[in-house]
Amino acid sequence: MSSLEGKVAVVTGAASGIGKEIAHELARAGATVAIADLNGDGAHAVAAQIAQAGGRALGIAMDVTDEAAVDAGIATVVARFGGIDILVSNAGIQIVNPIENYAYADWKKMLAIHLDGAFLTTKAVLPHMYAGDRGGTVVYMGSVHSHLASPLKSAYVTAKHGLLGLARVLAKEGAAHGVRSNVVCPGFVRTPLVDKQIPEQARELGISEDEVVRKVMLGNTVDGVFTTVEDVARTVRFLAEFPNAALTGQSITVSHGWHMQ
Repeated sequence: MSSLEGKVAVVTGAASGIGKEIAHELARAGATVAIADLNGDGAHAVAAQIAQAGGRALGIAMDVTDEAAVDAGIATVVARFGGIDILVSNAGIQIVNPIENYAYADWKKMLAIHLDGAFLTTKAVLPHMYAGDRGGTVVYMGSVHSHLASPLKSAYVTAKHGLLGLARVLAKEGAAHGVRSNVVCPGFVRTPLVDKQIPEQARELGISEDEVVRKVMLGNTVDGVFTTVEDVARTVRFLAEFPNAALTGQSITVSHGWHMQ
């Protein structure tokens, strides 16, 4: 029997990038996976890929900043699969700009997706994890920027710091019901989200795109290597499989040494 056989997982922002690989990794471990994403077609496509590989999955169109949409999506998962054991709050975007040029609308959008989305999905799944002390695991997708700051990323850094606080409060509140929470903090992962940042940072910092990659993104690593989606997904799986509260309220950095705790 696979390690997560019989477990039901919800992964947000899972139509592409890190979230997609997490969904596949949890499915390979035996979990039934709900892929929740603003891109409903993409979510259904990932669910179909998992099904073709022999797993069980469901695609759901979900705007994590909309409470009604979140509640409806979680209700659909519970009605279909009977409960929820794992939440991976992964949905996120990036907008870079110096503070003096950072549009307030962009600030609010960043915090809404990263923080409001994490809160709303957590609030929606907890009654199902608490019921009968079923228990469960919540994993938030943080960043090395949950601990450090970089220029041009005021909203992102603020949001990722905020996830640490939410995870730690949930670790305290959820313990009585067997719910654990942790934050995975990747370094730079070569996804479309990061690729988009390279020319933006080059322009804002006045350096070449190659220098952005070598100096800004990989300069502090021990091996000059990007963190991969597989690195992050395996870490999420490890936390989902961990059997008790010896590991809760923690942040796990996955960054090839870019940041060390």
